[in-house]
Amino acid sequence: MLVAGSPCPLEEHRRCGTRRGGQETGIKVPRELAKGPSAFIPLAEIPREGAESGLRQLLIEAFVSAGRVDHVAMVMGLHPQYLSSFWKTQYLLLRMDGPLPYHKRHYIAIMAAARHQCSYLVRLHMGEFLQVGGSPAWLQGLHCAPQKLRNLNEINKLLAHRPWLVTKEHIEALLKPGEDSWSLAELVQALVLLTHYHSLASFVFGCGIKPEGDQDGGNGCWAPSPHSDSSPGSEDTMGGSGGKDAMQEVEMLMERMKLLQENQQEEEGVTQEEMETRFELEKTESLLVPPSDILDPSLQSHVRCFVEDPEFGYKDFTRRGEQAPPTFHAQDYTWEDHGFSLINRLYPDVGQLLDEKFQVVYNLTYNTIAMHCGVDTSMLRRAIWNYVHCVFGIRYDDYDYGEVNQLLERNLKIYIKTVACYPEKTTKQIYTQFWRHFKHSEKVHINLLLLEARMQAALLYALRAVTRYMT
Repeated sequence: MLVAGSPCPLEEHRRCGTRRGGQETGIKVPRELAKGPSAFIPLAEIPREGAESGLRQLLIEAFVSAGRVDHVAMVMGLHPQYLSSFWKTQYLLLRMDGPLPYHKRHYIAIMAAARHQCSYLVRLHMGEFLQVGGSPAWLQGLHCAPQKLRNLNEINKLLAHRPWLVTKEHIEALLKPGEDSWSLAELVQALVLLTHYHSLASFVFGCGIKPEGDQDGGNGCWAPSPHSDSSPGSEDTMGGSGGKDAMQEVEMLMERMKLLQENQQEEEGVTQEEMETRFELEKTESLLVPPSDILDPSLQSHVRCFVEDPEFGYKDFTRRGEQAPPTFHAQDYTWEDHGFSLINRLYPDVGQLLDEKFQVVYNLTYNTIAMHCGVDTSMLRRAIWNYVHCVFGIRYDDYDYGEVNQLLERNLKIYIKTVACYPEKTTKQIYTQFWRHFKHSEKVHINLLLLEARMQAALLYALRAVTRYMT
C-alpha cells in the first residue's frame, strides 16, 4: 500500500501515485523538497534523475514495494551497491516471514530509535505500525504496550548505550517460561531489530537526515543544542571548507598511509605487549564528547513516551574511580565463526543477508581519496571499523592500534565517537570539521562503515550472551 505523500524516486515516476495498475489511488504526490534529504549535504550531491540505471531500478523497486523512497535511501543512494544490500536486509526484517508479527517489529523499531531521541525514525515507524494494524493505544507510550514488549526495555537500553553489560541473565529473564515470555527465535529477531535501528539512528544523525514531507511538525531528526549549527548544507561539492590547510590534510593522510604500508613490509612486527598498550591508549583517549547525562528538554513527547530511564547513556570504559569492563577479545567470539551460524540457525536467511551487508561495506571502495585516484584504501577502512569496535571495547589482538592514531585525525575521531555513542549530539559543525577537502559521498561512506561496525559490535555482545545461555 502506498503512503500518502511519499516522494516518487525519479521525476518520470512522479505521476505514479495518481494511477497504479490502471486505477486511481487518490494519493497526493508532493513537490520536491527544495533543500533535499539532508541538512549537511547539498541537494546537487544527491543522486536524482540522472542516476545510473542500477540505482534507478533499485529506487523504483523500493517505491513499488514499500510505497516510499525515504530520505535515508536517497542519501545511501550515493553508494548503490551498499543500498541494495541494506534494503534487502531491512525488507526481510520488516516485511517477510519471521517469528514476530509485523506490528511488533515496527514497535521494536520505535523503542530502539527513541533511545537515541531519533524523531525521524520514531515518526516513520509509528506510521508503519498503524498501517500494518497496530493498536493506536500502544503509541501513547511504552506504558501502554503489552508487558512482553516492555520487558525488552532493559536489553534495548543496554544494547543502545553499553552493550558490554549484556549477560546471559538478561537473556534468561526474557526466555523464562510464563505468560509474557519470548521464544528464542522471537528474541533473536528482536535483538537484530534493536541493533539495526540503534545503528540506523547513528546514520540518520551522522548524515543530517531531514524529516519526510509527510512527517508534519517536529524538530527534525536531531535535538537542537546550543552548540549546533543546523544551517542548510553549503553548496560546496566538498564535505567541508577548502583551502590550503584542507589540502595539506589530504596529503598528510596519503603520506602516512604510504609510510605505514612501507613499514609493514619492512619491520619484523610489534610485540604483543606494545600492541596491547596501543589498544588501551586508543580506548582511554577520551578526547571527545561529554556524556549525555540528561535528556534534552526539547525532546518531543512522542519520543519521550517510549523511553524509560532516559538518563542512562554511553559511558567511557575507563572513567576514573571505576573498574573498566573486561576487553572483548574479537577472536574469542567472532561474527564469522560464532554469531553468523547462531543467527542462521534461529532466524534463517537474515544471517546470510547481514553477512553480505557487513562484507559489502567493509570491502566497498572506489580507490579514491579526495582528489587522488588509484589509492588502496583498505588500511583506512580497517582503521575506521576497528576504532568503532574499540570505543565499544572490542579488541583485535593482531591489529596495531597505532594505525588508528596515525590515520584518523582528531576531528574525525570526535565525529566517529559522537555518531557512534551519542548520535543525538551530532551537529553540522562536527560534520564539516573533519576531512574538509573530501567529497560528501566519502563522508557518507564513513557513516556506512560506522553504522555496520556499530551494529556488528552490539550484535556480538548480544549473541555471545545468547550462546552462554544455551551452553
